[in-house]
Amino acid sequence: RAAVRAAHEAGAAWGRLPAKERSARLRRWYELMMENKEELARIITAENGKPLKEAQGEIAYSASFLEWFAEEARRIYGDVIPASAKDRRVLVLKQPVGVAAIITPWNFPSAMITRKVGAALAAGCTVVVKPAEDTPLSALALGELANQAGIPAGVYNVVPCSRQQTAAVGEVLCTDPLVSKISFTGSTATGKILLKHAAGTVKRVSMELGGHAPFIVFDSANVDRAVAGALASKYRNSGQTCVCTNRFLVQKGIHDEFVEKFAKAIDKELHVGNGFDAKTTQGPLINEKAVEKVEKHIKDAVSQGASVVTGGKRHSLGKNFFEPTLLTNVTTKMLCTQEETFGPLAPVIRFETEAEAVAIANAANVGLAGYFYSQDPAQIWRVAEQLEVGMVGVNEGIISSAECPFGGVKESGLGREGSKYGIDEYLEIKYVCFGGL
Repeated sequence: RAAVRAAHEAGAAWGRLPAKERSARLRRWYELMMENKEELARIITAENGKPLKEAQGEIAYSASFLEWFAEEARRIYGDVIPASAKDRRVLVLKQPVGVAAIITPWNFPSAMITRKVGAALAAGCTVVVKPAEDTPLSALALGELANQAGIPAGVYNVVPCSRQQTAAVGEVLCTDPLVSKISFTGSTATGKILLKHAAGTVKRVSMELGGHAPFIVFDSANVDRAVAGALASKYRNSGQTCVCTNRFLVQKGIHDEFVEKFAKAIDKELHVGNGFDAKTTQGPLINEKAVEKVEKHIKDAVSQGASVVTGGKRHSLGKNFFEPTLLTNVTTKMLCTQEETFGPLAPVIRFETEAEAVAIANAANVGLAGYFYSQDPAQIWRVAEQLEVGMVGVNEGIISSAECPFGGVKESGLGREGSKYGIDEYLEIKYVCFGGL
């Protein structure tokens, strides 16, 4: 509550700063992130285990949002609308919503903060960040650099807390009347709880929730490119991303070739190990509960007739390490195709027709990202338009960037982050009727 008050008290001065000045502070924050990128990356690897090369990539990605929104801060345009009466002028202003509560996950402990905070600060809002209990250090490091960049006290606030206190802190952030906006990235179940809390004071809400991404490989696809995209999409961060593939749908004509090449790529290119080891591509999962979920999905699939092509068990390195796993003979009745695994498990479903693949892909109650590989232009248009997701990768397994709108449909969330649209989530539209002219 003290952090919320501090953000509220700092809000008026920050919101009144000229956009050029807010832009300059955000730009300096970006520059400091890039100057300290190696240290920031090592913090990520130390606290969530992802390979150092991936952590370095996250810092570059994270900093890009501060750069992007530093530039967008100067492009918050209003409107002049032709009035229906000659003695009136009609204006539209865009103003900051106020204090924004930012609740972020552990899998991208830096980027999930800057994607939200960059937009909020550019718009003139102040923030209270509650980082995941597993990864508070990245949020605090960003706070140190914000101070160095000249972001005034009270504008960027961090409230780390224990797992035991998480629910209570989340409830305060969603119910305090001084908070005007909630932005949350995490599970769909938690998002629904926060939505209920936010409803009491009718707060503005952005939600980026769970995914269940399909990855469709049609007979016309370039199989080698599809395998490379599958490897990147599925096993980045050991499968612990909201947009990583959770279901592979492969057309019967190229099914066997794809599975054979995918298995060889997994065995050759993926290396489980300590995140600080240069050759490591697969670090540990975040905790033992995450490992148990992967094991549960594999056991369920195998009990219903699925086959383990490679992997399938915990790695000898330790209890939180799991082998990259590929399953075939998978059906839509298995748990791994009905819920998000959030781990290094790739289940492959064989399909016959385009309509069948689209129907399977759209059967989920969530729709964040979806991917497909095809070299048929007509098919590309049809499937891209029919997939019920907020983001589509066509012949591409990695689609995130600061310029592009990130978000989902159905139970995958509300609103968009990044891009020119992301700043609108932190702005109110005010209509001004100027009469008596």
